[in-house]
Amino acid sequence: MPQHRLKLCEEHFLAWVERRVARTIESLEMFAPDDRLLVAVSGGKDSLTLWEILLRLGYRADGLYINLGIGHESYSDVSQARAEAFAAMHPEATLHVVNVAQRYGRSIPDLAHGRGHRVCSRCGMVKRYIMNRSAREGGYAVLATGHNLDDEAAQLLQNNLYWVRGYLQRQAPVLPEAAGGGLARKAKPLCLLYERESAAYALVRGIDYVQQECPYARRATSIFHKHILNDLERRSPGTKLQYYLGFVRARQDGFIVPEELEAGSGVCQRCGQPTTANEICAFCRMLETEGLL
Repeated sequence: MPQHRLKLCEEHFLAWVERRVARTIESLEMFAPDDRLLVAVSGGKDSLTLWEILLRLGYRADGLYINLGIGHESYSDVSQARAEAFAAMHPEATLHVVNVAQRYGRSIPDLAHGRGHRVCSRCGMVKRYIMNRSAREGGYAVLATGHNLDDEAAQLLQNNLYWVRGYLQRQAPVLPEAAGGGLARKAKPLCLLYERESAAYALVRGIDYVQQECPYARRATSIFHKHILNDLERRSPGTKLQYYLGFVRARQDGFIVPEELEAGSGVCQRCGQPTTANEICAFCRMLETEGLL
């Protein structure tokens, strides 16, 4: 690992990754040892690696899998099978499964009518809604996601290139719960772990994860930005880490002021979830437009 000036055997690599995640959680004050955690799992390497590490560190961590109904190469069903197989090997944890089509009447591709970028947009909105609702209704203190350093650095580059102020204010390794408790606290414990490190951990631990990518994400802008950052990383190992750590320090020093959370300003009249809209949240408006309410 030239970015850390380290060469490790399998045994010490596993221990190093787990210590690094533990230090990230502690230094960024993500959550407390006694907090109940809900891990958003996709069946992929990062989310299952995160769940494995949290359990090994002694946290009470359950999983949440959202079946989006993506039928291409049975993507959603295969991903769910990986998440269920992982959960079966960890009886101390519970996997919650939400099937979008069964619960709300249509799959993600149907809700987006198969139109390219709109699939990703609607998918993101639906997942955020379900994750927050599941965390709050399940009594979990924190919603943890498997975003790694490559994900965060690519998102930061995109936000920097266009100076999207709102996105920069909302991007953080930890997002506190909103006033009134409507929005769950969110944390990204793998935010200082390179994607290659996360993948290597999953392989060495023998975690069986889905390797295929979402068919709708293949043209995502973030992939292009990851390629740019990978080129920089090859020329100067550690660039991605220093880039993201600089952003975290800028937030801590007040150069980037976090966006004020105003979840208490509105509650959806249909579902009771927080919203900044006047009466009905974006999720319920979508269901209403589709004739599902």
